[in-house]
Amino acid sequence: MGMVMAVSFTRYGRLYYLDPGPHTPKVGDKVLVPTDSGPEVAECVWAPQWVSDDIGGLPECAGPATDEHLARDEANRRRRAEGRSIAKRLIRKHDLPMKVIGVDYLDTDNVFKIYFTAPHRVDFRALVRDLARGIKARVELRQVGPRDEARLQGGIGPCGRDLCCATFLKDFEPVSVRMAKEQDLPVNPLRIAGACGRLMCCLKYEHPLYVKAHERMPALGSRVETPSGPGQVVGRNVPSDKVTVRLNSGGRCSCPSASVCSPRRQHDAHYNDGEGTGDAT
Repeated sequence: MGMVMAVSFTRYGRLYYLDPGPHTPKVGDKVLVPTDSGPEVAECVWAPQWVSDDIGGLPECAGPATDEHLARDEANRRRRAEGRSIAKRLIRKHDLPMKVIGVDYLDTDNVFKIYFTAPHRVDFRALVRDLARGIKARVELRQVGPRDEARLQGGIGPCGRDLCCATFLKDFEPVSVRMAKEQDLPVNPLRIAGACGRLMCCLKYEHPLYVKAHERMPALGSRVETPSGPGQVVGRNVPSDKVTVRLNSGGRCSCPSASVCSPRRQHDAHYNDGEGTGDAT
């Protein structure tokens, strides 16, 4: 058991989990989150509550944000907006195929981190020099891929909900077309791709369930016995735990997988309770 709260640095942005410590903020309160560059202001989106899992190693909330912290946070927001505007203008001036995705500003070190996408590697050395003069700060440019672009920009997925990567996912895990095949999904890039153009992260969520279910359910094409008579398995529905059988007598039936068995299993259960035939004497 442990107490956990969640915060977000931007509205509907990625969630970060904290140990509330002695603090009891409410939803909507501004709190301080410890970071490598010092405490930063975030909004509480999940008030502290007990969870059954033993979660350790979470950073501890640094307390409520004061007026001084809020003023600093607002000044940094204006500085980031200014840096984004200058970066876009200078990118057009240098005629570079770059798209600004996100801007971060560390006021303690006076450093701008500008994240961008590009179709190929870009020589931006001249751009960095102009940016440093225009913004009057040290500038770091970082090229990101399509998945990080979706995470930073946010958006709505095919399901109609906010992107998983922009809300709760911490890391990108490998996803393969095989996962879609094993879940009986259409292997169509337009149907299984997310906003980033890559395979949807959610293909991995239910995949272990399908693997375990397919191990115990009769295989497609196998001959089975059903309450309606013998037939051949032509479909499996894992969420409802049912199989579709084409009956030898004609027609189809949909049965719970527990009521369907192969002839060998039926034979073993009838003669020796499924324990095997044993050695002949």
